[in-house]
Amino acid sequence: MRTLVMIMAGGASEDLSVLTKVRAEAAIPFGGKFRIIDFALSNCVNSGLYNVALLTQYMPRPLNEHVGVGKPWDLDRSQGGVRLLQPYLGPGQTSGWQRGTADAVRHNLDFVAEQRVDTVLILAGDHIYKMDYRPMLRFHQQSQADVTVAVRRVSPFETHRFGIVSVDGDMRVVGFKEKPRRSRETLASMGIYVFNTTALTDILADDSLNDFGRDVLPAILSSYRVYAYPFEGYWADIGTLQAYWEANMALLAETPALDLYDPEWVIHTRSEEQPPVQVGGNAWVGGNLLSNGCIIEGIVERSVLSPGVQVEAGA
Repeated sequence: MRTLVMIMAGGASEDLSVLTKVRAEAAIPFGGKFRIIDFALSNCVNSGLYNVALLTQYMPRPLNEHVGVGKPWDLDRSQGGVRLLQPYLGPGQTSGWQRGTADAVRHNLDFVAEQRVDTVLILAGDHIYKMDYRPMLRFHQQSQADVTVAVRRVSPFETHRFGIVSVDGDMRVVGFKEKPRRSRETLASMGIYVFNTTALTDILADDSLNDFGRDVLPAILSSYRVYAYPFEGYWADIGTLQAYWEANMALLAETPALDLYDPEWVIHTRSEEQPPVQVGGNAWVGGNLLSNGCIIEGIVERSVLSPGVQVEAGA
C-alpha cells in the first residue's frame, strides 16, 4: 500500500499568545532542543514512511529553515523525501489562502495525483506524541474503510477542546461533534486521518468542506465507511499556554510519560552547532533539561532551557 503523508503545519494559535507571533505553531520550541514538528516527522521515518509533504501558510520561514531539505530525518531523498508546499494562486483563483485543513489539501490535490498513492495519511503538525503509523494503516486496510480517524480517551472535562467521536461495536464512526460544550462520549479525534486517495479526491470536490473536523467528518458519515482507530500511547495537544507549559514540565518527572531517550524511537531534530553546557563554579542546578550552549552562573531549578540560554549570577 503506497502512502503519502501530508502534515498540516500552517496554523497560528491565539491561545499560544506571543509564542506564535513570529512563527507557526509547528515551529515552536519544545523540550529544550526540539521543535513541535520534529515529532510528526520522526514518527513518519520511524514508521518507514518517507514520502512526506509539509503544508505551510502562517509565518513559514522559521519552519522552512528548521526542516530545510529534511536531512536530520533522512528525508533528503531524490525519490519521495520531504516537500514544503506553500499557498499559491492558480488560474481563476482570487485567493491562495487556505480556509482550513481540508481546504489546504484541496489546494494541493494536483500534487496528490502526481504521487500515485493508494492512501493519504493526514497529520497535525502541532501535537506532541510518539506513534507508529503502520498498525493504523493496516487497520484501515483490513476494515476496508474509506476513512480512518485516530482517537484516544480524554478527560470528560476536556471534551470541549476536541472533536468527539461516537462509534458502534465494530469501531465504525456513527457520530461526530466538533468541540461540544458537554459530551457523554470521551473518544477524541487526534487530528490524524487515513483517506483512500479516490475517496479524498471525491470528498474535497465539495468546496464547502474546508476543515476535516468541523466540516468533512460530519458530512461523510452516512455515505462513506469511516472507522476509528484507538491509540493508547502518550499524546498531547499543546494548543494552549497551560497545556504547553504542563507538557514541558512533565518532562522533568522521574519517569516522564514521554520518553525522549528511547533508542528504539528516536526523535530527530536539526541540532544547533553549540558548545556543551557550561555550569559556573558558584552556580546551582537541579532537576533540569539543559540544552547545548547554555551558560549557567545563577540558580536553575526544575526548568527547561533551550539552546544558548544564559543565566547570570544572582538570577
